[in-house]
Amino acid sequence: MLLETDRLLLRPWAVADAEELYALAKDPAVGPIAGWPPHGSVEESVRIIKDVLSAPGTLCVTLKGSGQIVGCAGFNFGEAASMELSEDEGELGYWIGKPFWGRGYATEAAQRVVEHGFKDLGLSGIWGGYYEGNDRSRNVQKKLGFRDRGCVRDVYVKPLGESRDMHLLYLRAQGAMTA
Repeated sequence: MLLETDRLLLRPWAVADAEELYALAKDPAVGPIAGWPPHGSVEESVRIIKDVLSAPGTLCVTLKGSGQIVGCAGFNFGEAASMELSEDEGELGYWIGKPFWGRGYATEAAQRVVEHGFKDLGLSGIWGGYYEGNDRSRNVQKKLGFRDRGCVRDVYVKPLGESRDMHLLYLRAQGAMTA
């Protein structure tokens, strides 16, 4: 599956992406705010591509033309989601490497994934969330029209071995019943 925007191409991850992934994901400013630890090696990035990023609905965000990797965007469904979802809902996730912050790539990629979810996958609603202090993620979701649905206190973030407050947001498809 390929998704395009004016500046981005979203495509499946490949093991060959491991070095570029590691270059972005080793930065401690990127993963921990999103709930995962910095990558420790290219080998770890290979494992994460195979075990996590190869999941259906998870896409590598690249720059159109050059193919340079800037981040990741997509959906989690079912047991892969961090919350209970109905069969016609998805959980939006995304991150952008620090060298590419402030250029609107997260919003552009997330918007395209949301459009895909509603138009192509027939989702009735999409959940988003962010951990306390991740204002960049909150801002992306607000720009896309997500509405606050509350805060869950002391959510255990297994990859980091700690608890955090998680803010939940929701976007429903046009014409869908309110969640």
